[in-house]
Amino acid sequence: WGQIPRPIDVRYVGEPGWVRPGDRPAEPHQRVWMRLDGKLPDDPLLHACALTYASDLTLLDSVLSVHGEVWGPGGVVGASLDHALWFHRSFRADEWFLYDCWSPSASGARGLATGRMFTTDGRHIASAVQEGLLRRVGA
Repeated sequence: WGQIPRPIDVRYVGEPGWVRPGDRPAEPHQRVWMRLDGKLPDDPLLHACALTYASDLTLLDSVLSVHGEVWGPGGVVGASLDHALWFHRSFRADEWFLYDCWSPSASGARGLATGRMFTTDGRHIASAVQEGLLRRVGA
């Protein structure tokens, strides 16, 4: 993941559960600090677009971590089946926000993940829900 250049600065809180797959059971929960890597004009639509992009970057990671899986070679590939996003308050995507992600269910090669985004002062700015199809590479 970290080798692909992205326009979003992503910093995991603690070690992601998928870093050492199989070493320990991980919780289906992760927190990630994010912000756009650069400044945006004040147009709220641009910030909504950037947050929409960011909402898809790490949400399904919480599904993988509880199963001790990794993305890509030797692990799984995924595809989004659906993704919904709700904006609750104004925000700036070029300022840090916390993405609190949790996976309530995963079975039959499908995983459900939910996420809430908060500003540094604790304002709940957006919520996301995504269902993904996850398949072991080569299976």
